[in-house]
Amino acid sequence: MSFPRYPSYKDSGVEWLGEVPDHWGVKKIGHIADLIAGFAFPSDRFDFDPESGIPLVRGDNVTEGWLRWGEKGRYWPHGAEYEARYLLAQDDILVQMDGSKVGKNWAMVCDSDLPALLVQRVTRIRANGALSKFVYSFIATEMFSRYVDRAKTDPAIPHITMKDIADYWITLPPLPTQTQIANFLDRETAKIDALVAEQRRLMELLKEKRQAVISHAVTKGLNPNAPIKPSGIEWLGDVPAHWDYASLTRIASRIVVGIAEAATHAYADEGVPILRSTNIRPGKIIGDILFVDPAFASGRDSKQLNAGDLVSVRTGNAGVTAVIPPAFDGCQCFTMLITTLDAGSVADFYCYWMNSVSAQCYFSLEGWGTAQVNISVPILKALPVPLPPTSEQKEIVAYLDRVVGEFDTLTAEAQRAIDLLQERRTALISAAVTGQIDVRPLTERAYT
Repeated sequence: MSFPRYPSYKDSGVEWLGEVPDHWGVKKIGHIADLIAGFAFPSDRFDFDPESGIPLVRGDNVTEGWLRWGEKGRYWPHGAEYEARYLLAQDDILVQMDGSKVGKNWAMVCDSDLPALLVQRVTRIRANGALSKFVYSFIATEMFSRYVDRAKTDPAIPHITMKDIADYWITLPPLPTQTQIANFLDRETAKIDALVAEQRRLMELLKEKRQAVISHAVTKGLNPNAPIKPSGIEWLGDVPAHWDYASLTRIASRIVVGIAEAATHAYADEGVPILRSTNIRPGKIIGDILFVDPAFASGRDSKQLNAGDLVSVRTGNAGVTAVIPPAFDGCQCFTMLITTLDAGSVADFYCYWMNSVSAQCYFSLEGWGTAQVNISVPILKALPVPLPPTSEQKEIVAYLDRVVGEFDTLTAEAQRAIDLLQERRTALISAAVTGQIDVRPLTERAYT
């Protein structure tokens, strides 16, 4: 859809705003709103029980357009004194002032969020010379993010001040136009958000189907008419009658832990790659790779990973596994589990197996820890694994490589659609609030 422009424009006087409709004003947020930063409520007074009092809104509650009320919320006791100005109201705009996502973490307070009290490191904007929804739309733009990037201090600990927010320039059209723009954006962004939600649901379905296909192939094989037998393992069920099952240690010549000592002193700009758990995804090695000095690595030959070895995460995403590709032959890893298979065992097949629902069920049952599941060498050694003929392992890998590739392509297309929709959403908001498009006729038609 193409949108009309306003009849005439003028220079806004603000470089990054450019031209605006000639009957619009331009003001700093501090001129049309009351701003306060939250209070440092003493930690020895608040509680973690939702029934105990009033929720405290901290920086990590303000999350890209909404207030996130997590399990570890803080609450101010009922009856305890506080200054009334820290009590939030509906349509207050909140901006986080610290953290890696400063400039992107903002929210508007809804009636369902109340009552709530404002904590330090969050700025509250209460519009008194403009429509709150219009001001909020101006905050929720890439322009604000770019402004914050210029204003924030120390990149290592990104931070902005309340004054930075107060000095942010926004357009100020007549109040009826602000209302029309806000109504237009409510309607159009809701449509875009619904499309994004559909794509995300599609991605979840693709993920579930992908995992189901992998799990079926590595536990039942590719022949639906093959005779079956009980596996003897409760969480595995029936398996092809001609398959054997054994523990992983039966088909592995080595199952060990990678380097489990401090290595920061050995980091180098180039040298021997050293993998971390953040680099491991099911069947993939991703992300930035660190390097260590070859002299450091050579003293730990027993930990060396070779092409075709399996590397598995120990803590957190326990059991998630990738195959070492030729490009990483001779690398090292931090505190992950290394498996070297015997000849006749296809690494890619057992990588699919270890990332399957069945194996992940085993790791969750046998691992320990509450916040994060942990597994050890003995747990991995005892992992039950299927033993189909080598030729059948290769057939299953070829099939899964093709089918999983198709799922991954569809997932990537859905993600591209989401990215394009979100770019359109951002561009539409920016164009409307800066007056680059005239949405008044569209709004009038929609509400008549």
